[in-house]
Amino acid sequence: MSMTHYMELLATNQPWNLLMFMAVPVVLAETVAITELYILFTRQRGNFAGVLNRGASIVGGFYFAVVFAYLLVAAVLPLTAGGSWRGPADVIAVSFYLLGVVPLVGLALIDLGMIRRGQSDEQKLKLHAALVAVFLVVAHVAMIFGMLDPSVLWKAADPAHGLMPH
Repeated sequence: MSMTHYMELLATNQPWNLLMFMAVPVVLAETVAITELYILFTRQRGNFAGVLNRGASIVGGFYFAVVFAYLLVAAVLPLTAGGSWRGPADVIAVSFYLLGVVPLVGLALIDLGMIRRGQSDEQKLKLHAALVAVFLVVAHVAMIFGMLDPSVLWKAADPAHGLMPH
């Protein structure tokens, strides 16, 4: 049994990679998700939940932008150049993990007032909630495919000749 590069990243250099690439982004994103539900229910942003939501959105967006840039340079480009992907599950897991940068940076930009300035608070709240939902979907797709043994979708051939389908 082999593992995707996603799981290998999290399993290597314990506990630091797990903390940096999973725990910190997930705690920030889940904080945004939980406070977002409260805000949607009460329509109040000027309280502790609103401040926590805004802070976690901004920190999470910028933190994940750094993670994205690092992994793109340190992992994705070398894996692609070397033909070292472990099949479709591997590519899907890493791609969806990195795709999380779009909604997370979007949340940060909304909360910093850099996008959607002319829209009502209600319109911004709808987009904010939609971006939280998008992040949860892409993160879960990444986790599901990341935990999958890549050989389930793709069988490794001779290592010198890359991968071949079942």
